[in-house]
Amino acid sequence: MTARGKDTRPHIIVVEDEAFQRETLVEYLDANGYRASGVEAGAALRKLVEKDPPALVLLDLRLPGGEDGFALARWLRERSAKVGIVMVTASGDTVDRVVGLETGADDYIAKPFEPRELLARVKAVLRRAGGASAATGSPRVRIGRCLLDLETRTLKALSGEDIPLRAGEFELLKLLAQNPNRALTRDWLLETVSHREMDVFDRAIDIRILRLRRKVEIDPARPTSIRTVRGAGYMFVPPDD
Repeated sequence: MTARGKDTRPHIIVVEDEAFQRETLVEYLDANGYRASGVEAGAALRKLVEKDPPALVLLDLRLPGGEDGFALARWLRERSAKVGIVMVTASGDTVDRVVGLETGADDYIAKPFEPRELLARVKAVLRRAGGASAATGSPRVRIGRCLLDLETRTLKALSGEDIPLRAGEFELLKLLAQNPNRALTRDWLLETVSHREMDVFDRAIDIRILRLRRKVEIDPARPTSIRTVRGAGYMFVPPDD
């Protein structure tokens, strides 16, 4: 049997207070190529994350111990932009889904669900997380009609001319580039991109995104690189070519 410390499979934490469902999910994920762990509430999740950081967390919405899935999703996202978060709950309420995405979840699935659907969603979120890792590994990222250099902190059009960037604009573009194909909420962006130049009011991110689109998009009126995610925030979509 492979020693736990040498197991290189992606680590998934299942947060579910019902023991049978938790154990069933852990066994199913383990049988499908993942290293899964189960915890029943927030306190145990925090301890496990510190000890063994996950690639993805399956997070039940209603939990004992005073913390719900929304609070834990927010904590996980503040800790890491790359960890995948999938809300797993009995609630199919649209409001819950929107709030879950706004607190940092990548996807949402309601009980009862088909195990194969859950597995497909897990794989999709992990693929996006892998894309984020790949983006941070390269010092230059193609965004629309431009190339962002993360080392020199410069932006150039593909035609060669330099495009001026304020410090706060660079930090926001960098954050988007490091999280491709992931919806990032306005609140999280505002909290994460901390700079003296960043205006602290509700629509500050919207104004900054508008300015960036004018610089990087081929057609700012029809953005394809920095897209709006209705009810959530914004997403950087890398070019196909």
